[in-house]
Amino acid sequence: MVVENKIEVLHVELQKWKSHLQFIEDEMSFIQKLLNSYVFEPRTPNLFERLEQFKQEFTESKKEKERLKKLICGHESHLGGIFECTSNVCDISYYEKHNKLENRISQFLENYLKLKTKVYDYAGSVLKRRKPVD
Repeated sequence: MVVENKIEVLHVELQKWKSHLQFIEDEMSFIQKLLNSYVFEPRTPNLFERLEQFKQEFTESKKEKERLKKLICGHESHLGGIFECTSNVCDISYYEKHNKLENRISQFLENYLKLKTKVYDYAGSVLKRRKPVD
């Protein structure tokens, strides 16, 4: 019974991670469309360079997100093995891997939020301003 509860907790956490990454994937798509759009004031100094820098950072972030999605799927597929394993060594090994994955995901989320904040702050300052129509 105790093992089942632990597995359920781990499963719920894995689902939460997958959900976060899916939301980020959708959000990244929007931000990349924004970066590729023509809504920025063209006379902004270093506009092209900054946009290219953000695009590159998003490309790297996207790659890490994809690596994490694969790691989560692999980790999730091994979750059922805890039932079959009779020694505590299997449990301990799985929990260690789970904690490492959790730390990596937390680091990714922290880095992604910083990147998103930089993009939004910059975009907000250089968006084209249209004159109101009378």
